[in-house]
Amino acid sequence: MIAPLGVFYGLRWAGADQFTALLAGALLPAAGAVREIAARRRVSGVHLFVLATMALTVAVSFLSGSPRVLLIRNCWGMAALGLWIAASLLTRRPFLYEAARVVLDEDRQRTWESNWARYAAFRRLLWVCSAFWAVACLADTALRITMAATLPVDLVPLLDDVLLVFTLAVILVFQRLWGRSYLRRNGLRIRGVRISALAEGRAEPGAAGAG
Repeated sequence: MIAPLGVFYGLRWAGADQFTALLAGALLPAAGAVREIAARRRVSGVHLFVLATMALTVAVSFLSGSPRVLLIRNCWGMAALGLWIAASLLTRRPFLYEAARVVLDEDRQRTWESNWARYAAFRRLLWVCSAFWAVACLADTALRITMAATLPVDLVPLLDDVLLVFTLAVILVFQRLWGRSYLRRNGLRIRGVRISALAEGRAEPGAAGAG
């Protein structure tokens, strides 16, 4: 995030035109993806996505001759993430359930799975928070496109990064405050990844319907 921004404003300060400065900053993520491919000797879906979106953005920008096309490069990732999360709402497990399992160790994975099986309120919490992630990512995408189309070109790269921080902050604050409040209303609390009852007899596990 910082490196492309530094390259853009550094080149603009040195006298480069907007298109050249944006292109140089945009190529950094692609260079990083190529370097990782060379180091690991395998291509992941993330690498392919970065390289494909970069190639498409650069090609269209050359055809149009407008630096504003390069400004929308950050929209691809947020749009893809938002659509992927939205699609997960149609599956048996929402995005946040699966994403947590990826980063948890085996013991915590078992606790996470137990929470899902035992507590209907926990399942609903993950569905609602995943939906909020999807809406936030797609709203972020719309704002990025609007900024790229209407605001001064030299201002947009900075605002792109500010918007990313803001979007993530809104998501995490909502997830923490609403999530904990929702669990409390259902007689539950969460410590780490473990769900427990606030008081004996107040929370019903609600295992029926677990998918």
